[in-house]
Amino acid sequence: MTTRLVIKVTAGQDAPERCAQAFTVASVGLAAGAPVSMWLTGEASWFAVPGKAEEFELPHSAPLAELRDAILGSGTLTLCTQCATRRGITEQDVLPGVRIAGAAVFVDEVLAPDTQALVY
Repeated sequence: MTTRLVIKVTAGQDAPERCAQAFTVASVGLAAGAPVSMWLTGEASWFAVPGKAEEFELPHSAPLAELRDAILGSGTLTLCTQCATRRGITEQDVLPGVRIAGAAVFVDEVLAPDTQALVY
């Protein structure tokens, strides 16, 4: 059985290396065949909105929009309910395939058998 990765990223433009590392680990997990669920919280919440990942730049890092799209294509990308509300982000604002969910769903995911949770 393959271990599921649940990755929570709290950093955005405020901590670009930590942010990029989370997206990189998620995409490498997908490439390795692991089921991946990434949660966007805090300043990372903005990457659920069209155009925001395209603005992100970090030297020697893969383009964040490409990493995000890989997660959308083969994994699950979730925006934290409270984080979205605090930023005025609604379901109409997010990219197709992004779900908005809360702490109960996150806890269910990380407590599932054969799950590894990472926080960035």
